[in-house]
Amino acid sequence: MKPFEYIRPATVAEAVAAAAQPGAAYLAAGTNLLDLMKGGVSRPDRLVDVTHLDGLDAIETLADGSLRIGALVSNADLAHDPAFAKSYPAVAEALLSGASAQLRNAATVGGNLLQRTRCAYFYDTASRCNKREAGSGCDASEGENRTHAVLGWSENCIATHPSDFCVPLVALDAMVEIEGRGGHREIALDELHRLPGDTPARESVLEPGDLIVAVRLPPAAHAFAAHARYLKVRERTSYAFAVVSAAAALRIENGKIAEARLALGGVAAKPWRARAAEDVLRGVAPAADVFQEAARRALTDAKPSGDNAFKIELARRIVVRALTLAAAGTPARMPALPASPFASTTGAIHA
Repeated sequence: MKPFEYIRPATVAEAVAAAAQPGAAYLAAGTNLLDLMKGGVSRPDRLVDVTHLDGLDAIETLADGSLRIGALVSNADLAHDPAFAKSYPAVAEALLSGASAQLRNAATVGGNLLQRTRCAYFYDTASRCNKREAGSGCDASEGENRTHAVLGWSENCIATHPSDFCVPLVALDAMVEIEGRGGHREIALDELHRLPGDTPARESVLEPGDLIVAVRLPPAAHAFAAHARYLKVRERTSYAFAVVSAAAALRIENGKIAEARLALGGVAAKPWRARAAEDVLRGVAPAADVFQEAARRALTDAKPSGDNAFKIELARRIVVRALTLAAAGTPARMPALPASPFASTTGAIHA
């Protein structure tokens, strides 16, 4: 591992100043970053440890009814918080479907948002990768790419974003609070991640020194609690990243869908909000043909990036399945296999 300078700031302002320097990176749990450093994929000159900063580890309901989640809250603590799981069940289900229990105990909310892709060519320093080394090329484009992007990709990069947590958050219009050199600002999570285009090495809109301090769910988000699911297809039942996933949330009034939210994971370099599909669902009664049309609309712009044409049809089917499960109603108990298509609707009580 490359030698690095270690800094432990006392305040957010000190952290931002330290991390704004070239070659610096923030360190929280390090569940992704340390692996990348050990493999020589990431080689920061300076690590800025934010784990002891005050005020970043709270879950709080604000006066306007929104929920603010500090960036240092662990994935496990958030998923197992009873009030959170009741109000935002699809988010809790997504969290519990990711990684292992040990990793969820350590991994943080802020770090989850900024996970790096799991593309094998990104992790292999002997391979060409435009994310790792701008302008070097993309070996994935002619390599083993059956799990790569089918939406929003470019000839420079066909990688996908790995987070489960981000998918229902994007569907529910989550906001991200950022402290940077210019002070405090907020952006929609849907705007945080960038598609690759000509600059795949720049994965987000964050500037040097920018620190995510919280994620906020708007007051309207918990109105979907009665009809919300996250569904994830992976190559192992547990401890695997999504080949395709979908978060579906419906607000049903008088037998019709008053409002719908839909987002997909595993299909692009960012969580993919399917707004055209949401328009199809709004104002109609839940039905199989409606869900199929929504799925078609969600994947209208999809195209293979290699040996992965199957993912387009798989994504359509996962959308239909997720919408069907959401329309049937959120289970009273978390499934024993959260987000798995093989799970029954009941299981061990997780929340």
